[in-house]
Amino acid sequence: MKDSNIGVKEFIRDTAIGPESVDMQASCELFMKEMQNGLSGEPSSLEMIPTYISIQHDLPIGERVIVLDAGGTNFRTCTVEFDKDLKPVISNFRKNRMPGLEREVTADEFFSLMAEYVSPIIDFSSKIGFCFSYPVEITPDRDGRLIRFVKEIKAPEVCGMKIGKNLLRVLGHESTGHIEKLTLLNDTVATLLAAKASTEGKEYSGYIGFILGTGTNTSYLESNRNITKIPGLDQEKHQIINVESGGFGFEGSKLDKQFFASTNNPDIANFEKLISGAYLGPYTGMVIEEAIETGLFSRGFCEQYRTLDPIDTIVMDSFLHEPQNTAGQLAGCCKNDDDSAALYMLLDAVIERAGKLTAVNLSAAILKGDIGNHPAHPACINADGTTFFKTHNLKVYTEYYLHQFLGKHHERYYEIISTENAPILGAAIAGLMN
Repeated sequence: MKDSNIGVKEFIRDTAIGPESVDMQASCELFMKEMQNGLSGEPSSLEMIPTYISIQHDLPIGERVIVLDAGGTNFRTCTVEFDKDLKPVISNFRKNRMPGLEREVTADEFFSLMAEYVSPIIDFSSKIGFCFSYPVEITPDRDGRLIRFVKEIKAPEVCGMKIGKNLLRVLGHESTGHIEKLTLLNDTVATLLAAKASTEGKEYSGYIGFILGTGTNTSYLESNRNITKIPGLDQEKHQIINVESGGFGFEGSKLDKQFFASTNNPDIANFEKLISGAYLGPYTGMVIEEAIETGLFSRGFCEQYRTLDPIDTIVMDSFLHEPQNTAGQLAGCCKNDDDSAALYMLLDAVIERAGKLTAVNLSAAILKGDIGNHPAHPACINADGTTFFKTHNLKVYTEYYLHQFLGKHHERYYEIISTENAPILGAAIAGLMN
């Protein structure tokens, strides 16, 4: 067992799949440099999309807003208002399939399907908050042009089109003549806004919106002085920036690059491919294949593994939670304790590195936003996503590296919270207040 463990550790070191391959300081500095480049309009792996949305203090009580939430699978509609205790009251809730998920649709079909979902509640308010969880270029009128679809949505004609404007166009003036404004934002920005509402009464120095689920992204509040790619901004004000952090240009190892090349879009969002739920499973599958070639597993393990379907994140995570449950697909491949130990160490190394990279992302956002300097006024990280909260030890490792680097080294203070229905709550706030 001892010799076997040494072999696994050497493999982790040589392939650079573990946390030791990540230099926190250098990676964080590079992340912040890319953030500033993106704000300045210089070449950058981070899009740094201005939202023209700020954080305001007083939520209107009793005013209803229409909320739309276009996520990876579902298109949700509802109305929201805040009661006298600033608690959200969600009504008229409906859930439909996202247009373009099951088959490719034209732009007309895409907006017509959305209009069909929205029309039953269009008369309930003059304001719309629209959480649209895809990369968009937000315009000063707080609408947005689609940059690209992700999450397997197939509607290529929509790229470059204004989302809000075309939805209202299809609905028609007869239905929307009373609409005073539509505010478009993505789910990470909504998550940041939801933190402000859900922590009313507590004084944080600032807020971070963070999502780590199928994909990953981050938002934070930035001074307009630093957003030099847009002329004419009020230099005394701030606005939320959608970082599109999944695109960060982390160099990666030889094995990482081999994995990037195997994905549908090998040059896009490669940081995301090392930490998010859509990719962690397939990535560990490639790691296991490499380890098999290196001779780390028994012949029986190799033969059994070859009979499995490609590994996804659920299968990977199930093993880490129950490595001795031989009914599990990966545990069932292990023919002895050496197999089980080697497999656990490999998968755990991948997750620990993902946690360290996640800590790099969050540290950069807090340092760039210059928040969390006072222990009585910490930074608030509103986190969302099943990968972050459910994947074995991912949150634990993230918090460990945040504490070591951001807490001890940079003396920054922070709290991680989670807000129920964050996209809906944040979209409601944006629709009412911006």
